[in-house]
Parts: sequence; C-alpha cells; structure tokens
Amino acid sequence: MSWCTCALRFRTLQRSLPNDRTVSGKHSLMRLPTLRQIGALPAAWMALAVIATAMIYVLGLPGAFTFDDFPNIVDNTDLRVAHASVPSLISAALSSPSSDFKRPLASLSFALNILATGMNPVPMKITNIVIHLLNGVFVFLLTRRLLARNPLQPDLHESRTAILVSVAWMVLPINLTAVLYVVQRMESLANLFVLLGLYGYTVGRQRMLRSGDGRLTVTMSLVACTAFGLLAKETAVLTPLYAFLLEIFVFRWQTAATGGRLPRSRFVIALFIVILIIPGIAGAMWIGPALLRASTWAPREFTMSTRLMSEARIVFDYLAWTIFPSPGSLSFYHDDFRISTGLLAPVTTLISIAGLVSLVAAAVLVRKRAPLVGLGIAWMLACHTLTGTVIPLELIYEHRNYFASMGVMLALVTALRGRAMTTAAGSSDVTSPRSRGVANVILALAIFYWAALTAFTAYRWSTPVGLAEELAIRNPHSPRAQYELGRMYVIGSQYEPSSPFTPLVSGQLERAAVLPGASTLPEQALIFFAARMHRPIKDAWWDSMVAKLHAKSPTIEDESAITSLSSCSLSGTCALPADRIVQLYLAALAHPNPRARLLAGYADFAWRGLHDTPLAFRLSKAASAKEPREPAYHITVIREALALGDHAAVAEHMTALEALNVGGRLENSLAPLRIQVEENSEGAKELDEP
Repeated sequence: MSWCTCALRFRTLQRSLPNDRTVSGKHSLMRLPTLRQIGALPAAWMALAVIATAMIYVLGLPGAFTFDDFPNIVDNTDLRVAHASVPSLISAALSSPSSDFKRPLASLSFALNILATGMNPVPMKITNIVIHLLNGVFVFLLTRRLLARNPLQPDLHESRTAILVSVAWMVLPINLTAVLYVVQRMESLANLFVLLGLYGYTVGRQRMLRSGDGRLTVTMSLVACTAFGLLAKETAVLTPLYAFLLEIFVFRWQTAATGGRLPRSRFVIALFIVILIIPGIAGAMWIGPALLRASTWAPREFTMSTRLMSEARIVFDYLAWTIFPSPGSLSFYHDDFRISTGLLAPVTTLISIAGLVSLVAAAVLVRKRAPLVGLGIAWMLACHTLTGTVIPLELIYEHRNYFASMGVMLALVTALRGRAMTTAAGSSDVTSPRSRGVANVILALAIFYWAALTAFTAYRWSTPVGLAEELAIRNPHSPRAQYELGRMYVIGSQYEPSSPFTPLVSGQLERAAVLPGASTLPEQALIFFAARMHRPIKDAWWDSMVAKLHAKSPTIEDESAITSLSSCSLSGTCALPADRIVQLYLAALAHPNPRARLLAGYADFAWRGLHDTPLAFRLSKAASAKEPREPAYHITVIREALALGDHAAVAEHMTALEALNVGGRLENSLAPLRIQVEENSEGAKELDEP
C-alpha cells in the first residue's frame, strides 16, 4: 500500500468522526485548543490579568505596618485571640477604635489572621490582595453584564471591554493603599459586598426584563450585601444609592414587556422607597442635630462650609490622580492641603464647584445616548457623598476612591472602546475599526503606565524606611510624611549611638515640627528619643508642645503624643519631669469637650504618677461618661472605686459592664472583678459588724 493510499484512508476516517473535541469511549480523538483559541477565551485573559495584578502587589508584601495599622491592629490587644472561642472572637469583632459601629467583620478577619500566623503583616497583606483580586473579578462580571446585549451569551468584544475595565481598575495606583495598607481591608472588604450586591441586582433586574422573575434576587442582593458590607465599613451603606443610579441610567424602572411595551416596575420603585429614601431621611434626622453643633467641628481645622468648598476641589484632585497619577500626587499623606475659606480663596474652589455641576449635567445629557458613561460619572460622584460632604472626617484619603475609580474606569474604557451605548437594555456599537484601534492603543499605554507606577510604589512599600523616605520625597511639605521619616529613623537607630540612623533623627524631627499644621508628635518623638538616649531634653520642645496645644483643640495625634510621654514616664523607661507632663494635659484639657481618651490618659497619670487619687477618679468617671460603651473605662472606674471604697460607683459601673458583655466577650475581665467586688463586700460587712 502506497503512502498516498494510507493518507487518503486516514482523511476518510477523520471525516467520518464527530467534530466534538472529545469523543467518549476507547477510541477518543483529542483535539487540544490552539493558542489563538485560548486567546479568544475571556476566562484566559481575565486569569492573566489577575495573575499580573498579583505579581505587582507581591512586591509590597515584605513591608511593615504603618500609620493607622497601629491603633487598629498592632496595639489592639483584643485582636490577639489565643483560641477561637465565641467570647474571644466577639471581643475581637467589637474592638475597633475606628468607628462607633466597630466594623466587626473586618476586625474579626484581622483576629483570624493573628490567630493563624501571629502579628505578621505579610499574611494580612496576602489576604488584602486576595480580596482585591476577587473585587477585580466582580468588576469584570458586573461590567460584562451591563455591556452585553444578550446577558446569557455576551460576545467576545463585550467580554474584552469588561476585562479592560477590570484590569485597568485593578492596577490603578490610587487603589494601592486599599490593598497594601493593612487596615484598609475595611474598605476593600466592604466593597466586595458592594460589588456582589450590584452584580446580584443586575442579574435580578435582567431576569425581570426577560420574564418578570428576579424580584427575590434583586431584594436579597441589596439588603443582604448592604448589611454584610456595613459589618466591614460604613461605606457599604451607599450600595442602594449605586443600585438606584444603575436603575436610572440602565434599567430605567422597566419590567417585562406586556403588549409590546415595557411598563414601569412598581415593585422596583417601592423597593427604593423602602431601602433608600426612608433610611436616608432617618439617617439625616439622626446625624443632623450633631452636625449643627459647634462642638462637633471644634477639633477640626474646618467648618461645615469650608469643608464642602474644599471637598469640591478634592474630588477633582481625586479624578486627576485616578486618570493621570504621579508619584508627587499619590503621596499617601495630604495634610498640607490648603482649606478653602471662600469661593475665591483659592479661585479653584469656584472652578471646581462649576466643574461638579458640569459633571452632573454631562451624566444626565449622555444618559440615553451613552448610559454607561453617565453611570460611571454618577458612581464616581455618589461614592464621595458619604466621605466628601458634611461628615467631619479628615479631608483627603486615597483609599476613598476604591469604588469611585471603578466608575471612572467604566466611563473611560466604555467610551474609548465604543461600548458605552451597549447596555442590558440593548443598542448597537457605532465605532469604526480604526477608531477602536486608536482607543486600544491609548488604553494599553495607560494601563501599562498605571501598572508600572503601582509596581514601583508597591516596591517602595516593601521596607519601612524605604516607604518613609519615598513618601517624604513625594510630599516635602507634609508634616506627617516628614514626622514618619523621623520616626523610622528612631526605630532604625534601636537607641544605639553607633547606629547610622542616630545622627539623622533630631534634624529630621525638628524640620517636621516647624512645618505649618504640624502636630505635637515631632516634639514628642524628640523628647522620647533624648530620654531613651540619656541626652538633655530641650525646654524648647516642651514649650512648643504646650504652645501648639493652647493654640487649638488637640487632635488624635496630639492626644497620642501626650499619652505616649506619660506612659513612658510611668513605665520608668523615660525620666521625664512630672510637672511638664501635667502642663501638657492641662493645655489640652483647656479646650471644651475633651475626648474620653485624653481624660483617661490624664486619669492614669494622676493615679500612678501623681498619686492624686481624687483627681484620677473624677477623670476616670468623666471618661466613662463620655464613652459609656467602651468597657475599658468602666473597668478602670471599678478598680479605682474598689480601692477608694466607693460601693455605689462599683455597683453602677459593674451593671454597665455586664450590659456590654455581649456573648461573654468581657468574661475574662469580669470574672476577676466579680471576685474582687464580692471580697470587698464581705470585708465591708465584717467592718460593719459590732
């Protein structure tokens, strides 16, 4: 038989077999997909995007804890659970000092990290990266659903556009702090539930458009995901607002067609009245009176009006930092920002307000022609309604753009790719292949730049001193950035005269101390370092602290500075004059409405350092009255009351403490106190007997 005959018979046999890639049975014919076929699979591209993003963020894994990681995680002893018992986990979940709502889900996740691997930032950062990648996947799934003319079978171009939105968002430099800044797991975890809720809402609404079903999916997606998101951070409360905007720009209140028309869904309208309008009014009535009190704004350098004017500029800064980021703009610390004091002070205030009005108008104008562009703009603006309006939070944080930047990428990518007109409601793509090619080049260059800047910044986050030096270079006028570099030099010196960091400490901290708006932390660090090194402490450092404390209400940083010095003195680590520490406390307490933390710090120093027990007891009771839901203050009052024989105070605060013992979370503290109270009562009875 010739080779030609063999080849002919083989081709005949091949044609007689089914075209499936696999045929069951002994004589299966396997056809492996080609590289081109693999490249056409959206899942393959999405997997590649996830891997690439992970590789970028892995560069920052060796880094340490920073800034707010310390009060929330490192110094939060309740997170250090020894075993996974219900009381200890409840105590950990309710231990966050960041918010009155305690953010229990995020705190619990930190506790589980510590239980598994100890107080190690690397596993915590790995957890954050995983959450970020999951969010990226949900951004892809949500965007593809919104783009697809047929949600059950999106085409390749729709899938690729969704991947571009996702990968652009995942590598944005402005989102780095929500990933490598450990405590901001609160933000990324909350937004995981936000994205899950919006995806579920979209799936349910598309079912309603097709068949009228999906009401349960719509309702549960918003209610359940908002509830779980709130357990991570309050920003999840905006989920119904995001869905409301999704309804306005995409679904437009429509339901399944009847008689050739799409009627409005009364169910959807009623749903938003229940989950958005009514809670919004109730929330405004709840927080409104406090916002109108002058004492609410006293600790801040801005009023409600100056904050609103400033935030108009900040939102445009955020937008610029998202699309056109630079190392100088993304400096982590933004405490050198100039607050707006009038519409023309600076003039960019009025320009920014006009710009915000223009953005709102643009979103409305493109609502029908390019709904996803309008939706992206609306989502970006809506994201800042909580942290960028009337609540007296600090003005600027990059992680506040975690969801807002997704809206920016949705508008930008879909506009450039020509898919902004294609939504779940259905319409066509009108861009030419040439213009699409230009858009793809622009997006490719932008994504490459964003990824490169994120990778560089992640690398700088890999060492504490390297990060501090990088941030000090990025913002030489930031008091926090300059102080943090000095603090890193202190830590690096290990209080050894021969350390190369030791000569750098004083100069760096003194530069930080004189910057406009600097807190008392630089002077505190100078005093602390000099005391630990057994060097003379300059009177100028103490005087500077007192002057700053007299000048304005103490900030949380100022309180940390004072309590740090008093704790160092009480522990015997620092030989500090007691009269100087008292001077600091009196200067801070001279302002109205002092916080409980400051009162408790002075109470501790008065009790153990000054041995002035009446003063200490008064301050401790004032602290517990200021924050009655903080168990530590009640415990201190009980212990001091037992020592002073004040049985009424013991009974009052034991009752308050028992009420806070949810799930037995305070049992480890309550058990010995009950024994002490009982012994004290028996001793009192014996003394009363004749």
